[in-house]
Amino acid sequence: MPSYTVTVATGSQWFAGTDDYVYLSLEGAAGCSERHLLDKPFYNDFERGAVDSYDVTVEEDLGEIQLIKIEKRKYWYQDDWYLKYITVKTPLGDYLEFPCYRWITDEKEIVLRDGRAKLPRDDKTQILKQHRRKELEDRQKMYRWKEWHPGFPLSIDAHSHSELPRDIQFDNEKGIDFILNYSKAMENLYINRFMHMFQSSWSDFADFEKIFVRISNTISEYVMQHWKEDFMFGYQFLNGCNPVLIRRCTEIPKKFPVTTAMVECSLERNLTLEEEVKQGNVFIVDYELLDGVDANKTDPCTIQYLAAPICLLYKNLENKILPIAIQLGQKPGPENPIFLPSDAMYDWLLAKIWVRSSDFHIHQTVTHLLRTHLVSEVFSIAMFRQLPAVHPLFKLLVPHMRFTIAINTKAREQLICECGLFDKANATGGGGHVQMVQKAMKDLTYSSLCFPEEIKAKGMDSQEDIPYYYYRDDGIKVWEAVKSFAEDVIRIYYENDEVVCEDVELQAFVKDIYVYGMRGVKASGFPKMIKTREKLAEYLTVVMFTTSAQHAAVNFGQLFLGMYPDEHFVEKPVKEAMAKFRKNLDEIVSTITERNKNKKLPYYYLSPDRIPNSVAV
Repeated sequence: MPSYTVTVATGSQWFAGTDDYVYLSLEGAAGCSERHLLDKPFYNDFERGAVDSYDVTVEEDLGEIQLIKIEKRKYWYQDDWYLKYITVKTPLGDYLEFPCYRWITDEKEIVLRDGRAKLPRDDKTQILKQHRRKELEDRQKMYRWKEWHPGFPLSIDAHSHSELPRDIQFDNEKGIDFILNYSKAMENLYINRFMHMFQSSWSDFADFEKIFVRISNTISEYVMQHWKEDFMFGYQFLNGCNPVLIRRCTEIPKKFPVTTAMVECSLERNLTLEEEVKQGNVFIVDYELLDGVDANKTDPCTIQYLAAPICLLYKNLENKILPIAIQLGQKPGPENPIFLPSDAMYDWLLAKIWVRSSDFHIHQTVTHLLRTHLVSEVFSIAMFRQLPAVHPLFKLLVPHMRFTIAINTKAREQLICECGLFDKANATGGGGHVQMVQKAMKDLTYSSLCFPEEIKAKGMDSQEDIPYYYYRDDGIKVWEAVKSFAEDVIRIYYENDEVVCEDVELQAFVKDIYVYGMRGVKASGFPKMIKTREKLAEYLTVVMFTTSAQHAAVNFGQLFLGMYPDEHFVEKPVKEAMAKFRKNLDEIVSTITERNKNKKLPYYYLSPDRIPNSVAV
């Protein structure tokens, strides 16, 4: 009688194992096996991290195995089980891999296909077509769109983390990490001890140093020593945590009437300000978005303020970017003077502090929250709703969506909700942050997420003119590596543009993002459909880059780019493409490491060994 060897791998997360009854059945092209009991209470199989093997004997050969059904029946209490994968050795000695990487909860069953990626057109039998259709129908019931605030990208329909599908919730280890990281941050910042500082005026600049007294690394110590200096202020626009706002100034705005006479002592080329602008030596950062945003009024005892400044910067003969003029509001006039480096020391320093404060608000709410977290959640929901697990693009993208919906749901529960941390410790809390996202949506365009295009649109693309813009240099290298990887995968599964056009699941994924994520706004520039392999490569690069590198550049990393512990792909050509991708990333790491040697301010935020695969923090 034919016998199949079945190997079952359980996850290594805490509480990933199970003591429930577990049954397996095989479905082949020539027939189906009976239901086989693999595990029952106290057998000590399917423990955390275990790999267990079983022989399944059948009456007749089943032909090519198409599906595996796993059933879990509760013994005593709810005992969720994380199944990584199943391999099957056929009577002929062939090996088939069935990736899962999912939780099996309650008394449920899951049906797995083998790990070979397939487009919709590749499924010829009715049973495979039906399985594909049912998976998406079930997912669309679980992953529902919901409007959290008017004008926002739509998010997941869940009020709390516990309401999310089990497969996208934090596992226990990640949950503990979340708590420990939060506690560590609180300890580092002495938050309990210095909370009163955030709720009242500070009387001394030395208070800043007290906040950083527990943070000890070379960069923070260097910044603490030099934060008052103009070169450090300018450097942060290029390589700080918000290096996306600075742009080359092509004309001095009428609302910011800076003259040559005002800044003459800062110009080093014996040129007028207008001539410096024409030569490309002047840059500008405009915080117009903050104009009209309501300051936090949740604590009637604490008056909070917001500014909407404009800052003019100048590239000196040493190629350093230095501030030369600051206006704290959008409307010029006697009540809104232009501050200059030649002003009294503390007047100029306070003007820079106001700019840095405004930069913080834009960074947290727009650069970080909207343009990485919320956008990545849109990508994630659309992927789960429209791409089945067997689709090659699901396998490509799913590592970049890990825990994204979970972290955003936690944020809506604890951070950006009413009476959350934003309301307690942020001048844009109490609704200002909501206004900011609503206003910023008009600038959230497809082209602005295409890294090289956005850099060029800001006039910041010349390495010769702006040699120390490491965010640009490293970002373009990573973008090209990600795009090359996407192109390699596309070539394996899409032999021509016609196949791209015919992929109804891909087109549904793209449409979901446009309709629900971008709210169907034509001006966003997001495509409604993809017609060519070239455009598909760019689109996938936008998704993967935004969820990994762009988030890393404005946040910090943990699980690294190019490392895929869950093996959703099983085909050799894709694994070769992954190896090539990792090799390209390693070369970028080496280049960045060499450049950073002996630098007092090394830039490593976009070093691939520090880029997490997904928005998970």
